[in-house]
Amino acid sequence: MNIRIKNGHLIDPKNNIDGRHDLFIMDGRVAAVGIAPADFVAQQVVDATNLVVAPGLIDLAARLREPGYEYKATLESEMNAAVAGGITILACPPDTDPPLDEPGLVEMLKHRARELNKARVYPVGALTYGLKGVELTEMAELADAGCIAFSQADAAITDTRVLMRSMQYAATFGFSVWLRPQDSFLARDGVAHDGEVATRLGLPAIPVCAETIALATMLQLARETGVRLHVCRISSADGVALVRAAKQQGMPITCDVSANHVHLSEMDIGFFDAHCHLVPPLRSLRDRDALRAGLLDGSIDAICSDHSPVDEDAKQLPFAEAEAGATGLELLLPLALKWARQERRPIADGLARITHQPAQILGLDAGHLSVGSIADVCVFDPDVFWQIKPAALSSQGKNTPFLGVELQGRVCYTLIRGQLVYQFQPKHGQ
Repeated sequence: MNIRIKNGHLIDPKNNIDGRHDLFIMDGRVAAVGIAPADFVAQQVVDATNLVVAPGLIDLAARLREPGYEYKATLESEMNAAVAGGITILACPPDTDPPLDEPGLVEMLKHRARELNKARVYPVGALTYGLKGVELTEMAELADAGCIAFSQADAAITDTRVLMRSMQYAATFGFSVWLRPQDSFLARDGVAHDGEVATRLGLPAIPVCAETIALATMLQLARETGVRLHVCRISSADGVALVRAAKQQGMPITCDVSANHVHLSEMDIGFFDAHCHLVPPLRSLRDRDALRAGLLDGSIDAICSDHSPVDEDAKQLPFAEAEAGATGLELLLPLALKWARQERRPIADGLARITHQPAQILGLDAGHLSVGSIADVCVFDPDVFWQIKPAALSSQGKNTPFLGVELQGRVCYTLIRGQLVYQFQPKHGQ
C-alpha cells in the first residue's frame, strides 16, 4: 500500500533529519522523504500536523511471558502494548518457562509473533541449559532458529570457568553475549539498594559492589576472549565508570539502562511501594544522576523498558515478598522524551537512545527512515499529557511505579513494514 504521512515534523537521528517533511511509503519501504516519487499515488494519507514522525522504537528488554507465564501476560496482549508504545522491534529475554534453550521453543515463539503481525520479535537465547549456569547451549543451532544474542537474563553463572567458555564459544561464531552484572552471593535475598531507605525500612539490601564485582569479572573475561559484550540494565555510578573505562580502552562493549532507573531512585520506594520493587534495585540519587550522565556522554548506549508484567496478586504483598518487575512498553517513549527535556537536549537525542542505537546493539539495519529502508514508523504527539492509569495500558500487566503520574508524549500511529497496525483512539477519561 502507498501511504503518505503529511505535515509532520520528521525526526530521524541517524540521518540527522529534524524538520517538517512528508514521508512516502511504497510496498512496505520508505520511498521518499520530502518530495513524492514520480507517479506516486497515495492510497492512504496520515495527517501528522503538530505530530512527530520518527523511526519505529526498538526495545532491548521486553518479557512477553510466553511460554509458561500466560497468567501474567500473553503474547497477544504484550504485542498490542508494544505497538501502542510505538515499538516495532523488541528483544525478548530467555527467562520463559521453559527457558529459550532449544531451537523448537525459539521457532515457536517467532511463529506465534509473526501470526499476530505486530512488532517483530527477536529472541535472546539462553547461554546455558535451563539458565542453570552449568552446561552451554547449542548457540549455533539457536542462532539458526532466530536468536539474535545470548544471555542468562537475571540468572547468574557462578562458575567463572563456564562463563569464560560461553564467551569463547560465542566469540568463535561472532555471537553477542548479554549479561546483567550482579554477584548472586552478595545480592542473595536482597530486595533494595544498600542505602538509607533500606536501613530505615528494614529491607534486605543489595550493595553496589554486587554489581561492580560481577561487572569487573565480565569485562576481564570479555577482554580475554574478545567476545562482543552487552551489559544489561546498569544501575550504579561505579558500574557506569567501569563501562566508560572499558570503552575508552577500545573494548567492543555496549550498555543499556532501564527507563525506570533513569528517573527513579531508592527514595521512590516511600513506604514500601511494591511497584518500585525492581531488578536491579532502584539505587541512590547519585547513582541515578550518574546513569543520566552516562546516557549523555555515550557510556550508556540505549534506554530499554525492561518490561516485566506481573499479575496483581503478586504485587499485593509486603515489599520484600512482592514479585519484582514493572510494565514498561507503553512508557518507553514518554520516559525517553522526559530524560531529553530534563537534560535540555533535543527530542532527537532521546529518540536516538530508543531507535538506531539499540538497532546497532542488535546488529540490525533498522531504527532509521532512509530511502529504501523498511517502513517502521512511530508517529506521536510530543506535547500531550496523559495520566498513567491501568485502564490506559494495553499490557496485561498494570504495575508500574508511574501509576497516577502524568507523562508527556503519546503515540498516535504505529506502522510496521508500511502497514498501519495501531491508531490511538481516546477513551472516556483519557
